[in-house]
Amino acid sequence: MNEISIVEKTRLFDFYGELLTGHQQEIYEAVVFNDMSLSEAAEAYHMTRQGIHDILKRCDKTLAGYEEKLHMVERYRKIKKEVRELLKTADEHTSAALHKILEDLDS
Repeated sequence: MNEISIVEKTRLFDFYGELLTGHQQEIYEAVVFNDMSLSEAAEAYHMTRQGIHDILKRCDKTLAGYEEKLHMVERYRKIKKEVRELLKTADEHTSAALHKILEDLDS
């Protein structure tokens, strides 16, 4: 499996992170989003660096697997693209509503 970019990790975690165990979520957030090193995480969670590394790889694989099956991120991107296309031809009133939809999608 190819290395997943931080942007993709973030998006996958936004959509599927709740499906990981609480322990996996904590470690993933600490290392991936809070920039904790493997050594720092190993110490904080009383594990080995290899154990932390294995959890991160397993989480990446699990999150990517959910996307392969459910395609929620793909649908999200498609909807955003379609709204942007609509914005190009929308009148002022409709344009404001479409901008609101885009804001809601990003929150």
